[in-house]
Amino acid sequence: MPEDAAQDEVDRIVAAWNRERPDLDFTPLHVLSRVGRLAKHLDRARKAAFTASGLESWEFDVLSALRRAGAPYQLSPKALLTQTLVSSGTMTNRIDRLVERELVERRTDPRDGRGILVTMTRRGRTTVDVAIANLIEAERDLLGDLSGVEREQLSGLLRSLSLRLGA
Repeated sequence: MPEDAAQDEVDRIVAAWNRERPDLDFTPLHVLSRVGRLAKHLDRARKAAFTASGLESWEFDVLSALRRAGAPYQLSPKALLTQTLVSSGTMTNRIDRLVERELVERRTDPRDGRGILVTMTRRGRTTVDVAIANLIEAERDLLGDLSGVEREQLSGLLRSLSLRLGA
């Protein structure tokens, strides 16, 4: 790194480790420690965006899966499990709580009378639409100092890493 380049906390941490353990290559810390620190900023921004929308992050996860499904904004509980990566019991509890808040309804699956579909209500759609607008604004603010080219480069690099990790 050039001597006049700005240093962040990760640079200081790595420098201290290099001093104490010069036998190790701390290159991974330069990337992944920053990713971890940025994730904390992202979590705070997301929490604030969802709170402003009257949602918990898990509620947003379920409602956004339904919204992305397109009209009539319904999915089976199994499809919701796949998209939100939670257990069956957890999903049942989440659906119950969203039904109580009148953000979703349970409906009988017309193709299989034994099955149910979780359908977003008009209130749920309005709520998730406000939440996604708040989220985009908050995330745009986090990236505000990066140029469009820098954003695309960062996105591409993170995509490559994500694909390699199967994330």
